Formats: sequence, structure tokens, C-alpha cells
Amino acid sequence: MTRTQKQKMLAGELYTAVDPEIQADQLAAGVWMKRYNATLDEGPDRWHALLKERLARVGDGAIIRPPFHCDYGYNVSLGDNVFINFNCVILDVVQVTIGDGTQIGPAVQIYTADHPHDPEQRRAGLEFGRPIHIGRQVWIGGGAIILPGVTVGDDAIIGAGSVVTRDVPAGAKVVGNPARVRG
Repeated sequence: MTRTQKQKMLAGELYTAVDPEIQADQLAAGVWMKRYNATLDEGPDRWHALLKERLARVGDGAIIRPPFHCDYGYNVSLGDNVFINFNCVILDVVQVTIGDGTQIGPAVQIYTADHPHDPEQRRAGLEFGRPIHIGRQVWIGGGAIILPGVTVGDDAIIGAGSVVTRDVPAGAKVVGNPARVRG
């Protein structure tokens, strides 16, 4: 049986995003983001209700301050009491999991979307995703970038402006570009 482009995308396999089903999902996410991002003056209860309409899971007390941008939303899971500040971007072509009590500063970017190293595959418009898992009680400073496939352990700290290219151990503090463990 032939898999759809969306099934390939969700499985982390090579796919093309110009597929009509995927394009329709992106447009639906755009409609939702327009509604969500117009609620800056409405507060946490309204934000929480809207997040529950689009995201895979929204734990009790989880909040994302608008504006917020995502590819689809349905691949994002937020634990209880997650706080995400203004201007977060989540490219969620595959699963993004953010654990309980995690705090994310403004302008943080979380990218599951990746592209082949083979130029022929890129010319063909192929891409793929690698999931991101952020543990419990993590603190991510403003402007940090989390790249595809990264796992951040519980209680870790990611310094502002860091570019996280590899897994972060539980309890570690990482800073820089690329992010490295610091004492």
C-alpha cells in the first residue's frame, strides 16, 4: 500500500510539502494562528481554550503568549504549567513534546523540519522531520534555537541565544553556538 505524503511526513520519512493534504493542513493552521494571535489582550483562559483546539495535548495551566507560529500544531504536546513567551516558532512536521513546568523565553525557535544533504533530493523538494523532546522543568532562554532531533533532559537550562544541535543531559546548563555544557 502506498503511503500518503502526510503519512510519510508524520513518520519522519522523506516527503514533499506541496502535497494538497499537507497544504490544506498548513492553511488550517494559518487560519487558527490568525485567530490565536489576535487574542493578545484576552488573557490566559482564552489562550488555553484556543490551544486546546489545535495542539495535540495542552496540560493544565499551559500557556503560550501570542504571537505564536507553528506549521500544523497537531504535533505539539504541552505538559502541565508550561509557559512559552512571545514570538515562539515551532516547526512541527513531527512530534514536539514539552514537559511539565518548562519555561520558554521569547523568540525561541523549535525546528523538527530538516532537509536532505543530497542536493538532488533537495531539488526534488523533499524534506523530513526529526522529533524534539523537551523534558520537565526545563528553562530555555530567549532567542534559543532547538534543532531537529534534539532531546533536552529534565531540569536542564539552555542559555539565551544558544543553538542546540545535540542532546542536552538532564540537569545540564548549555550555552553558545553550538550549545555546549557549562559548569
